[in-house]
Amino acid sequence: MDLTPHPLVVRARRLATDLLAPAAERVDQEGVPAGHIEAVKRSGLLGVAAPAEHGGAGAPPAVLRETAEILAGACCATWFVQTQHHTPVQTLARSGFPARERLLGPLSRGELLSGVAYAHLRSYPRRPVRVSRQGEGWRFDGTVPWYTGWGLNDVMLLAGVTDSDEVLFAFAEAREQPGLRASAPMRLAALTAARTVSLELDGLWLPAEAVALHTPYVRWAAGDRLKTLHTNPAVFGVAEAALSLLDEGTAAPLRSRLADVRDRAYALADRPASEAGAGERLAVRAEAYEVLRTATTAAVVAGGGRSMALTSRAQRLAREGLFLLVQGQTAESRAAHLRALATPPGEPR
Repeated sequence: MDLTPHPLVVRARRLATDLLAPAAERVDQEGVPAGHIEAVKRSGLLGVAAPAEHGGAGAPPAVLRETAEILAGACCATWFVQTQHHTPVQTLARSGFPARERLLGPLSRGELLSGVAYAHLRSYPRRPVRVSRQGEGWRFDGTVPWYTGWGLNDVMLLAGVTDSDEVLFAFAEAREQPGLRASAPMRLAALTAARTVSLELDGLWLPAEAVALHTPYVRWAAGDRLKTLHTNPAVFGVAEAALSLLDEGTAAPLRSRLADVRDRAYALADRPASEAGAGERLAVRAEAYEVLRTATTAAVVAGGGRSMALTSRAQRLAREGLFLLVQGQTAESRAAHLRALATPPGEPR
């Protein structure tokens, strides 16, 4: 068995140790700086899962997961900005639309950073963003409730639903322009640093060559549902960072629990997802959240009164843990998590 870490794992650790972790408390209060994004771009981490023939690393899923853990544990806000990028890359890698040839290379090589604006699709049959044909392109109208990385991203992958119940994903420049206006950055309990805004779309027009995906909603939703069953690797990264603040006697049993649920979560992720296995995946996801909550709570307790200072690493990690409870949440995952929270210890969930 080859135990040599992947080069991108080595780079992620170096980036985390030298830049992200030392600045994390300052970034939490002041925002993700452009310098962090430039460092991520130079590292090659934006192309971790991108096709090698387009300048990416073509690394296996295990490498993407490990680098995500490392970055999230060091600075969750920076991780969250850059993690948006992987969905556009993977969308283009499977795309047969013109945007693939124009953008897959620059995104894979880290020359451009992309954000995403599609989580609102999960509120269907409501259509917060509507798409309609206009001339040789497409018109977008409505509101994107959450968009992360404003002022840091170069482009965004924007999605909406047509009157014929199809989803359309297209790329736009991540800046104010005719038909696109951003709110002031939101002040949030956690990850304010990631520069999240809402977007008002009033006739934003994008040409046909900007399209990356056009498919029936039901087809897209089936694939998206299976992706949301998985446990986010950031959960394990933030939990491990919290455990590093504890003495070994306290941390050891929690670290054992974390390793166990991590192994089971990733074993499930490596198996083909199906409707039949949804319950098991959601149960493991809820269990991972429980370990995360315990780890971050223990770090706050160990820090005592110092944990109430905004400069406290333990407090920052606890707030980031709260954020991860709802990030990527769907009605199905919310219901499963609430069932797990309401079930007495020792009873089947």
